[in-house]
Amino acid sequence: MKKSAKPTPKRNRKKTGPTIALVIPARWGSTRFPGKCLHVIAGKPLVQHVWERSLLAKDIARVLIATDDKRIAETSQAFGADVVMTSPTHPSGTDRIAEVATRLRGMTHFINVQGDEPMIDPLLIGMLAKAMIKDPEIGMITAATPFEDPREADDSNCVKVIAGQNGNALYFSRGRIPFHRDAHDQASALMPLLHLGIYGYSRDILKKLVKLPPSPLELCEKLEQLRALEHGIPIRLVRTTHRGMGVDTPADALLVERMLLGINDRKKSRLQSRRRP
Repeated sequence: MKKSAKPTPKRNRKKTGPTIALVIPARWGSTRFPGKCLHVIAGKPLVQHVWERSLLAKDIARVLIATDDKRIAETSQAFGADVVMTSPTHPSGTDRIAEVATRLRGMTHFINVQGDEPMIDPLLIGMLAKAMIKDPEIGMITAATPFEDPREADDSNCVKVIAGQNGNALYFSRGRIPFHRDAHDQASALMPLLHLGIYGYSRDILKKLVKLPPSPLELCEKLEQLRALEHGIPIRLVRTTHRGMGVDTPADALLVERMLLGINDRKKSRLQSRRRP
């Protein structure tokens, strides 16, 4: 009697989903602080702090530094970073990331972490990544946090954002938004959120975005994200309590260094106290 054939075992099919690359655009030129990406803070170049914190984020497949400067590239490679050399003609970090995207296969989404954010929170990066993984239809995403001081809402250097009921951004502005018409009615007062300069994009939206011409509102406010809104690209807004600290001037670098050294001192103290019998 012939033995009956054994059923063919079913192959385990892995579920496919978004695969995210984190790209850190880093350039030498800066009007207020040339070469700031390589400025040494607490013993390390500024961009190394950004890279190390980015590596701690969850759900990120690759972390890369994108630059057009050999000095930044060589320094980054020396501390172990994956570096991509890009064109020196890019007008923005988004364009630089779009070039990187054309070289990376298998990556469906990209997160843009600015190269001057040495205190970027890995948990915030993870929040954006998780949101894009959970909802692959998100084409663009960013983050915002409440103002610590209401007076900052009147500072043109602090970009404000307001969101709709669906969680998407309605508008970004350097001015105070929304306008509170009935000042006597405090119940109707509404504070905007402080926009944080971190973005996530799907590959398709990133490719589309950099092909669009600068829009009128973008040129008026000098805010690149308005190009997306003017062309009907929704921007999902993640709310966080993280504030971060960008480095725009040597004074900012000194402040960040003091903060980082203070954090390291506290960590050492905790470790020493744990080791004591």
